[in-house]
Amino acid sequence: MTLAPYQGDRLTQAHTWSSLGDDELRRRAVTAAADKDVDSLVSLTRAYLTHEGASGLLTSPRTVEAYTLGVRQFLDYATNQAVNLLRPGRRDASGYVAFMLATGRKPAGVQLKVAAATCLYRALRWAGATDADPFKDVRIPKDRTPGIVKRPPYTEDELADVLDHADPHGKFLLFVTAHAGLRISEALALQWDDLDEAGRRIHVRSGKGRKARVVAMSTSLARATRHYRGLYAPGGAQHMDGRRTTPRDHVFRYASPMTARYHLDKAFQAAGVTFRGFHPGRKYAGTRLLQQVKDFGRVAAHLGHESIDTTRKGYAQLATDDLKDDLVGW
Repeated sequence: MTLAPYQGDRLTQAHTWSSLGDDELRRRAVTAAADKDVDSLVSLTRAYLTHEGASGLLTSPRTVEAYTLGVRQFLDYATNQAVNLLRPGRRDASGYVAFMLATGRKPAGVQLKVAAATCLYRALRWAGATDADPFKDVRIPKDRTPGIVKRPPYTEDELADVLDHADPHGKFLLFVTAHAGLRISEALALQWDDLDEAGRRIHVRSGKGRKARVVAMSTSLARATRHYRGLYAPGGAQHMDGRRTTPRDHVFRYASPMTARYHLDKAFQAAGVTFRGFHPGRKYAGTRLLQQVKDFGRVAAHLGHESIDTTRKGYAQLATDDLKDDLVGW
C-alpha cells in the first residue's frame, strides 16, 4: 500500500510558502511560473488567499475550491497558448477572455475564471516573482438577462411531485431550502438547537460572509420540523431501516453538498423532474415571498442577501401584470 504524505490544514499548507525568506520565496515562485508547475502555483495561490485574501484563513472552502479550479484552467490555457506567465503580452489576458466566450462560457462564468487568474497574479506579486497585472484593465461583456430568467426557480408542482418521492431527509432539506430559503451550506451546518419550531424560527449561525441571521419558518416547515425531530433528534427514533441516520449534533446526515445532491437527484428522477441544484429552491422562496409581501428588502433579509440588487436580479421577480389590481379604476 502506498502512503500519501500528510498535507495538513490550510494554514499548514500556506506555511510552506510563508515561512520562506524573501529570496527563496521569489526563487521558488519564479521557477514554478517558468515551468508552469500547476500544483506549485495552485499551492502558492492558496497560500496567498490564506495570508492576504480579504477573508484570510476564513475564506470559505467553496471560494478556495473555485479559485483552485480557475487557476488550473488558466494554466492549462497558458500552456497551450505558450503564454509567458512572468512577462505576459498585452493581449494575453483579453485573449483568454475571448477564448472562454468563444467556447460558450457565460459572462458570469468568465468573470469567476478571471477572478481566479487575477488571484494567481496577486500571489506571484506577493512572492516577488513579477510585477505583471495582466487582467487589470480587461473588460468582460455584461449579461443583461436576469439570473432568475436564465436559471428560474422550481415551480410549485415540481416541488410537490418531488416531495411525494423523497425520503424524510430529502423532504426536510427541500422544506429548509425552498421555504426558509437557506443555502445548502447553511442547511447542512444546522444543529438541533438552531431549530425552534415552537417560535417558528431558524438560527443560521454562519451564513455567507460568516453572518448570522434568524429566519422565519412557514407553518408547513414548522410542522415538518416537529415530525423530523421526532424521527431523528437525540432521544427520538435513531434508526430507519436498521441504519443509523444522522450525527447527534447535526440535523442532516449528509456530510457534504455533493452527497446531498446525489440523494436529492434520485428523488427528482423518480418524480420526473430535472434536478437543477439547490438554488432554484431558494429562488422559489424568494419569488413566492415577494409576490406576497411585495418588499425586496424583506425578501433580501429572508434569503441573507447583503444587497437588494442581488435579490432583484437573481432570486425574485414580480408577475408581469402585478400592478393590474392597483390600476383598477384609473
